[in-house]
This record gives sequence, structure tokens and C-alpha cells, in this order.
Amino acid sequence: MNINTIHSLFLECTKVSTDTRKIEKDCLFVALKGDNFDANTFAKEALDKGAKFVIIDNNEYYINEKTILVNDSLETLQQLAKFHRTYLGLPIIALTGSNGKTTTKELIHAVLSKKYNTIATIGNLNNHIGVPLTLLRFTKDTEIGIVEMGANHQKEIEFLCKIAQPDYGYITNFGKAHLEGFGGVEGVIKGKSEMYNFLQENNKMAFVNLDDAIQNEKTTQLKRFTFSTSNKNTDVRIGHIEANPMVKINYNNLSIHSHLIGIYNANNINAAITIGNYFKVTDNLIKEAIENYIPENNRSQLIQKNGNEIILDAYNANPSSMTAAIMNFIQLDKANKIAILGDMFELGNESLSEHKKVIELLENQSEIKTYFIGKDFYANKLNSNHITFFEDFNSFANFLRERKPTNSLLLIKGSRGMALEKSLELL
Repeated sequence: MNINTIHSLFLECTKVSTDTRKIEKDCLFVALKGDNFDANTFAKEALDKGAKFVIIDNNEYYINEKTILVNDSLETLQQLAKFHRTYLGLPIIALTGSNGKTTTKELIHAVLSKKYNTIATIGNLNNHIGVPLTLLRFTKDTEIGIVEMGANHQKEIEFLCKIAQPDYGYITNFGKAHLEGFGGVEGVIKGKSEMYNFLQENNKMAFVNLDDAIQNEKTTQLKRFTFSTSNKNTDVRIGHIEANPMVKINYNNLSIHSHLIGIYNANNINAAITIGNYFKVTDNLIKEAIENYIPENNRSQLIQKNGNEIILDAYNANPSSMTAAIMNFIQLDKANKIAILGDMFELGNESLSEHKKVIELLENQSEIKTYFIGKDFYANKLNSNHITFFEDFNSFANFLRERKPTNSLLLIKGSRGMALEKSLELL
């Protein structure tokens, strides 16, 4: 069965599902295989639960005319998404970067939704499965699509761009993330810049932060729409920025008060302002969208609990985002500051040295009581009156149960695998 025919069947369905636990009536179920599962075995269950069609790639599980047998279900999902994207022909904005992708995507979505019927990636479903599923959520009523793209090795962004065929692209930054897969910082820059390569080869447009030297340098040959806080030769000029702790930005004689913590979130907001400006969203609607955006899912959340103020930024961490969070925390004019910091993953041979650099940031900050958690921080432990090291979370939890802080400002940050949001239960 060719992709055109499969697409016509897809159009009869309400949505696409890859999980039989989330089957809806008249959906299309795509049976994917993983290291420890084969969803072909759930094809009959999907039909029994109301799926209109199922796509499988193992003929042993063929059921009836509602079964679409293909050579490779994942490849078919990706081809179907690309075909559907071409079929709709709507403008698509793609974004990637080392830090801030999801927050920036949510801000752009909030701004553009003030004027357009806009659909964006849900959560961080930004890989070789999530991007196709996002594209297949777009309909004839969708006016702008926003697609987040994640990567941890070379050629991944290139591959995702070939599927999504974006008209516009934005790279948040180039940081020390997934160093193991990319092969160092230069590898990160090369990998993320695959988006720029696609935009240039297809005569598409990049949104660019001129204050980022790498972004500026990599896009001089591209069509681009720019923003800056200092460069006068920019399309959008951002005014004064401050964060204490919430980010406040002056733009076109407006003062925008966000619910995002930390100066490191300023450029995420600036990108949303710029893209809103390009798509002719009025300044007042841009301000309204940003001021109404409330972060969630452990990203830059400010939580009040038992007399403490807690900056919960525990969704993920790498050396760049960790450094930014710490430097912002240091400059906050508050008493009784406590940092709870967990290991950063996927750093390969650089892991111990990068964890040591983070410790050095706080070594002389005696006014901040710091708890480092995880084997890589622990491997760099030193004697200090204001820093304590814990080999794992359980050790830290036992310690904190006996020493609950009060009237303090806390920063909680670590890689996803550390799940440091569990600290909230102890506070």
C-alpha cells in the first residue's frame, strides 16, 4: 500500500496513537517496536478498543481489512507525517537548541495563539517519533505549526528537518548538552546547525539572536529576522532586562512582567516577542500572552511551601543550564539561600571535570548552603563548611528529614534521571 493511500485512510481517523492505553474511537494505531516491546502484539487489542485502522510490520498479527501491513511501521509513520505536512502546506516553525527549547516553544505558542490557530509539540515529544506525531496533529484549520526538535547526536536535526520541512527555524543556544553523543561542544554546534543548513539549502528563514555570537556567525548567509538588546542593526530591539527573581523585559515602551525565573529565560521570552512581531501579533497581545504564561513540569517554577520559596528547575540539567541557574541564584538579593543540585548526565569523558567546575562556582559562596547529590559530584567532594556531598538521593533524603529548612530560598536543579522534584516531599 503506497503512502498516498495510507494518508487517505489516516484522514478518516480522529488521531494517531502508538499506545494502546490511550486508544480513542476511530484513531489510527501505529505498532512500533522497541528494545523491550513489540506493539504488533497489541494490534487486535487496539481494534477491539475502537481504533479505525492499525499499521503493523509483522504479518503474523494481520487481522482483517482494517490492518495496514507495511515493511517498517516507524518508517511509515515518518513518511506519513512528511506527506501530511506537504498535503497541508501550512507555515511551520522549527526550533532546537541545548537549553530552553520547550519553554521557548510554549512562549511562541502562547504569543502566536493570540492571532492564529496554532498547534505546537506537546511537552518534549521532539524526537524521531514525537516530531511525526506532532505533524500528524495538524489539520486544515491549523494556521501555524510549531515543532520542537531534540537531538543527542549528529545528523538527527537534519533527519527531523527532512520530515518537517520547516519554513522558519530558531536555535535557542549552543551549550554543553549531550556532549557524549555529539563528541564535545564543537559537535553540539555542528549538530544543532544542521537546522541552519536546511534553511539555507531551501531558501527559508532563520530567527536569530544577534547577541549570540555563534548564531550571528552561522546565519550571515541566510534570510533572517533578528533581535538584540545592543545591536542597532536588528529587526527587533529589546530594552532593559532584569530578573529578581522573575524576568521583566522592556519592549517598545511596554514593561512585560513574566512568571519565569532567571535572567537565562530572557532570551526565551525575547524569541517569542520577535516571532510574534514577525507574524504581526500586536505588542499588547504579545505582552498579554507572555504575562499569562505559567511554567510547569518542574521548569523554572516558583513554589511556596512551609515558609520557603522554592525555585524548582529540576526537569533537566547540563553544564550550561546549571551554570546559568547558579549565577542567577547567586545574584538574587535574598537571605538563607540553599542550593540542592544533582548530577548532570550524558557528558561522557568530560563528566568529572564539568561537575568540578560547577562545584567551583559555589566553593567561595559561603552565604549559600549547597547540597550536591550524585556520584559525579561526590567523586569531586571537598571539605567545606557550607557544602555537603551525597552519593545518592536516599542519603540526602535521610539528611534533610532531620534538617528541614525554614524561611529559606531554595534552588533545586539536576538532570531528569536524578528526579530532584522528590525533594519537595521533604520540605
